[in-house]
Amino acid sequence: MHTTKLRIPTSQQQQQQQQRDAAMGGGTDGYGAHRPGRPSPRRSKMMILLVVIATNLVSVYLFSGASLSLRLPASAPSIHLWDSSALLRDLNATRAALSAARSEIAVLRAQCNTSSLLLESVLAGLGAIHGDKPTVEEFNGWPEEPTGEIKLAIEPHRLPLGYSVKFGTDELHPVLGFACRNFQEELTQYMTYNASAECPDDDAFALQLMLKGCEPLPRRRCRPRSPARYVEPSPLPGSLWSIPPDTSVNWSPYTCKNYTCLINRGRARGGSYECKDCFDLAGKERRRWLTDNGGPGFSIDGVLASRRPGTVRVGLDIGGGTGTFAARMRERNVTVVTTTLDLDAPFNRFVASRGLVPLHLSIMQRLPFADGVLDIVHSMQLSNWVPGDVLEFALFDIYRVLRPGGVFWLDHFFCLGPQLNGTYVPILDRVGFRRLRWKASRKLDLGAERNEWYVSALLEKPMT
Repeated sequence: MHTTKLRIPTSQQQQQQQQRDAAMGGGTDGYGAHRPGRPSPRRSKMMILLVVIATNLVSVYLFSGASLSLRLPASAPSIHLWDSSALLRDLNATRAALSAARSEIAVLRAQCNTSSLLLESVLAGLGAIHGDKPTVEEFNGWPEEPTGEIKLAIEPHRLPLGYSVKFGTDELHPVLGFACRNFQEELTQYMTYNASAECPDDDAFALQLMLKGCEPLPRRRCRPRSPARYVEPSPLPGSLWSIPPDTSVNWSPYTCKNYTCLINRGRARGGSYECKDCFDLAGKERRRWLTDNGGPGFSIDGVLASRRPGTVRVGLDIGGGTGTFAARMRERNVTVVTTTLDLDAPFNRFVASRGLVPLHLSIMQRLPFADGVLDIVHSMQLSNWVPGDVLEFALFDIYRVLRPGGVFWLDHFFCLGPQLNGTYVPILDRVGFRRLRWKASRKLDLGAERNEWYVSALLEKPMT
């Protein structure tokens, strides 16, 4: 029997083998197993060079105008990465398909809404049989189910061409003040009329709804009555300071029945009327904003002088009464829109008769201007009669519509001494205006012990 002798290499032989392996780029572990060695530096550099060359060749090929052809399944859409016309066709096709899909979704939504209404009708009928009373939520927040003209005016209406990418919907929702739901009985009365006929003579009633917060009111399908023996207004510039004919107004909603009564009411003592001397264009109204009294009475020319000539062009006067501020600015080639309400007098018609632009708007409504479009906003209406939170929202809205560098002229803001620094200065600071001019003065006509103050300020919206 032959035996096989296991030859164990000596340590000297192992060292010689490791040296040979190292020279060949390999080696062995401690048990004689072969392990791969690291490539030499020259070989690594060669591989990096080949990768760089290959990358450059691919880049040159791709950006030389050739299109990339990829083997994709037949169901996959074709992709054109460098063919702009083909890419545009694909985008248009995708957009058309997306629009069609949205239209189908809109139709499905309408069908679902119809099914829901039918189901609600069935459930309401079953509830009526069992004596259940409907809740407010069943009428979208209305105490009772709207009917007739009011329902037509407040419900959404389908777009004739279906889904609109511009609007992002397939329906148009009429704008209506949220508070209108709290006054459904009055709103129903307002919306009760003969369609395509003359509107009811209810201007005062509509104004009361607005002041309660039902603003804006819904549209109506009727024609307001024109004044009898209407006379066209005087031409500019004479119309700025002339009293219009009495026949330009329907006087039934007002206590006074002509402009002479309104002028005399302003000259008489007593009486708590809104801006009672505003209609007397030959009296105090004629002298407003012409001179700077060194106190809270700023002049228009002084305010305009704080701006670069010609940069104040368009503006807004909040609570502008009969429009005298806008008239003075019109004389200086500045267009100013005046917000005013017909509180027991035809303020809007009077402003329009002067050749100016009235805006029937309350202090609660968002200003109907885009961001950063006005050069100046003026107001003598804001004072401590406005709730603090409402005032702060209004001031931020003024800041919004002013352009950078535009100015807000806060004119004769009335408040009590403790309110000035405790409430109103912090509000103005939070809005972020920069003070150009600030003047606070005591109001002493009713006695110093009342601690009443007027504040006028010229505030700038920062440029950055």
